[in-house]
Amino acid sequence: MKSSTLRVGLDRLGARVLYSGVAVAALTLIAAALVMQHVVGLNPCPLCILQRIAYLMLAIASGLAAWRAPQTARPVLGVAALIFAVIGAAIAAWHVRLKAMPDVLSCGPGLGAMLENFPLTQVLPRIFRGSGDCADAAAVLFGISLPAWSLIGFLVLALVTIAAIARR
Repeated sequence: MKSSTLRVGLDRLGARVLYSGVAVAALTLIAAALVMQHVVGLNPCPLCILQRIAYLMLAIASGLAAWRAPQTARPVLGVAALIFAVIGAAIAAWHVRLKAMPDVLSCGPGLGAMLENFPLTQVLPRIFRGSGDCADAAAVLFGISLPAWSLIGFLVLALVTIAAIARR
């Protein structure tokens, strides 16, 4: 009986509430990453920075969909939010792969050094090859790596965004 009550409660949530939840969750995850960077001292690798950008774009698209979007524009903003969630999930999945095989995949310099020494057209491919920061063993929370947590976050937010798109 409780599961049917929960399902009915979730069915009543409108698209605005779901989009608002996605935006708040994405901004909360960015805030958590900033706390880990500035308080805990875990410096972000280039892939972490790209994931933060994906979370920010997801928050912006979801926030716009929740805030003032007319009924006709809301699905378009929802699809944009879903695209950012999928892109972020792909980056996080690649990051998880890099952490799983740090000795097989090459590690390069950090983002700052790459931006100083290479043109932008060469920096982006090098980011996806990984840097020494990408395989940092200290970036673990409850036995799960931070990129894996980020992947979980993107996947959950993508599912909620799909639910919001399906709402009228």
